[in-house]
Amino acid sequence: MSAGLIAWCLLLVGGFGASLLLERASHDVLRAPALQRSNFRGRTIATAGGLVIVLAVLVVEAGRTALAEFGVGEELSDSLLRSTVLFACFAFAFLGFVDDLLGTEGDRGFSGHLRALAHGRLTTGVMKLFGGGVVAIVLTAAPGDVSGRRLLADAALVALAANLGNLLDRAPGRTIKVGLLAYVPLALAAGTSPVGLALVSVVGATAGLLAADLRERLMLGDTGANLLGAVLGLAVVLETSRPVRTAVLVVLVLLNAASERVSFSAVIDRTPVLRQLDRAGRLPTEPEPQGGSQSGAT
Repeated sequence: MSAGLIAWCLLLVGGFGASLLLERASHDVLRAPALQRSNFRGRTIATAGGLVIVLAVLVVEAGRTALAEFGVGEELSDSLLRSTVLFACFAFAFLGFVDDLLGTEGDRGFSGHLRALAHGRLTTGVMKLFGGGVVAIVLTAAPGDVSGRRLLADAALVALAANLGNLLDRAPGRTIKVGLLAYVPLALAAGTSPVGLALVSVVGATAGLLAADLRERLMLGDTGANLLGAVLGLAVVLETSRPVRTAVLVVLVLLNAASERVSFSAVIDRTPVLRQLDRAGRLPTEPEPQGGSQSGAT
């Protein structure tokens, strides 16, 4: 087994294990009244579970850095791409956390937030969308050697991927399951490159929350959904060819646009295979909701 593959496995296991431990340890923190929300069936549980992902990634990356400084593992010559992925993780988690903490039920979707803005109200959703777009431009420009139009297209890909993560967060475990499925081709594309190694610790930490999300001990929230979508989108930008990025962008545009008219929950509920995958591991429940967020505002 190559050194790169060993590092990949250790980062995956490290992220997963750190997330499991931190989820249990942060139980009292997540029970703070400001983070309590009603989920899709009316149970009051903690939102912003994505904070655990951020903490787990910090722990893993700090350990990775310390070991490298002592001569164990890879050198830190890959710090630019690695830092780009980590910045995406923290920046998009912060934007999602603002929405989890301060968002309301009143304005939903692009149209709802734009209507509020037209009436002079700045919603947390607008802050998240605008902030995500700005951060995405900074991130996609970091590697350099990209034209203006391509830069905007790549930034849109990252921002729309983050928003799609939020749109999918309507039932326990859904965003994490979709994210893990989307990660499979990315893992093959990125391999043990700097981006691949930075990405795998985030994915491992996210996977560590799957059981807690499914069993309704917490909700991933916009904090986690925004983070996961953005990091996967950034990996597409950094590790795939221009035609692949264009194809992914088109799919993301179509899905985000469709969400304004179609309930993803309704589509999933009408499709037997999707319904089985979506409900796998979840607690028994009443019929699926046809819309709305399991964690409140979008």
